[in-house]
Amino acid sequence: MADPKQLVLASGNAGKIREIQAILAGQVVVAQSAFNVVECAETGTTFIENAILKARNAALQSGLPAIADDSGIIVDALNGAPGVRSARYAGENASDQDNVLKLLAALADVPDGQRSARFVCVIALLKHADDPCPLIAQGVWEGHILRQPIGEHGFGYDPIFWLPAQQCSSAQLPADLKNALSHRGQALRQLQGLVAGKSG
Repeated sequence: MADPKQLVLASGNAGKIREIQAILAGQVVVAQSAFNVVECAETGTTFIENAILKARNAALQSGLPAIADDSGIIVDALNGAPGVRSARYAGENASDQDNVLKLLAALADVPDGQRSARFVCVIALLKHADDPCPLIAQGVWEGHILRQPIGEHGFGYDPIFWLPAQQCSSAQLPADLKNALSHRGQALRQLQGLVAGKSG
């Protein structure tokens, strides 16, 4: 019988896996690669659509409850881009550095006062592949885009995401503080509350 605390994470992103495992203490989070899950195409136009697509695919192929997050950065000066294409902003196999450099180039002529942005994370939890009512949680983290990367921690766009309240980039935060503040941390704690409500 499957461990009731075991969740398949519909991601191969090592940074996401570390963050989710750290926040969901006591929950066994296993990457979908452990079950040879073939990734699905992220064809949704919203974070919610993509999170559900990925979670349903992982649940279907693993036979276990699955969790998926779809997250990205929304830049006001770019009309919401990169948005759902954040991980693929510079191309299908783009590295974090490729994406960061493309975003900085796109904002090269944008004044400092007009570089507002936010990280968004939507998480979907499906009890099984045919779950008609997935649990959905969302977190939003406000900030600004820097002109050059700063910091050694985190991943993705963290080095260019400036946090006015902390006076540092996301990539300069220690992991525990990042998890307390971030869009993913917010969404995961909201999800914990939803799960507790369902089981209470």
